[in-house]
Amino acid sequence: MARKTLKQHTVTVPQVKEALDSIGEERLDQFQRRSLDYATKFTKVDSGQVDILEKKLIEEFDVKEEDAVQMINAMPESVHEIRVFLAGGRKIIETSKLEKILVLLNEYRKKE
Repeated sequence: MARKTLKQHTVTVPQVKEALDSIGEERLDQFQRRSLDYATKFTKVDSGQVDILEKKLIEEFDVKEEDAVQMINAMPESVHEIRVFLAGGRKIIETSKLEKILVLLNEYRKKE
C-alpha cells in the first residue's frame, strides 16, 4: 500500500535533534543516528528558543517561514550572508533591516 503525505512542515536542525533525542539513541536506526550526530554537531541555537526566534523573524521582519528556518539552520554571521537567504525575493531589503536581523540572530546564537 502506498503512503500518502498528510502534512508537510519545515523543521530546523535543532528541532530534528530534539525529536531524535526524544526517541532515545538506542532505538535509532543507522540513518537516524547519523542525522542525530549531524544535528548535534551543527545545531547553533538552543532547541527551546527556536520557535521564538522563528516567530520573531517571520512576524517582525516579514521573512518567509522557509527562509527563517534556513537562517536558523545556518545562523549567518554578517549582513552579506543574510542577503543570500533573502535573495530569492524580488524586493530590495534595507541594510538597516538586515542589521537588525543580525542583532536578533546574535541574541539567540549558541555560545561556544
